[in-house]
Amino acid sequence: MGTAGVTRFRGQRGIREYSVVSGNAGSHSSCYRSRLWKALCLESSIKHRRTRPYRPQTNGKVERFHRTLTIEWAYVRRYPSEAARVRALRKWLHLYNHHRTHTALGGLPPASRVTNLSGQYS
Repeated sequence: MGTAGVTRFRGQRGIREYSVVSGNAGSHSSCYRSRLWKALCLESSIKHRRTRPYRPQTNGKVERFHRTLTIEWAYVRRYPSEAARVRALRKWLHLYNHHRTHTALGGLPPASRVTNLSGQYS
């Protein structure tokens, strides 16, 4: 799922983004320079901010998530196909967000912080 898809996914669940912080350079952040991204931010009133160059501390939580993702999903086994890899990612993300406790959240999963996750409130 691309960046625009993630934003739409969150919007469908009542999660409102006011700003997005991204890196500055490299191919991994090129999606944050696309015309589609700029149009989506403008349409959704999202402010796009960039991290300071050579300052990984700014993006520490994302970097830690990437490390956990790499260790617990990406390199834990070989996947027989791209479809199998995507299915495994979906399962892992569900476990991570809904069942895995996080010390930064007082032992709760991240989904517990999203108050309108089920869409019962408007």
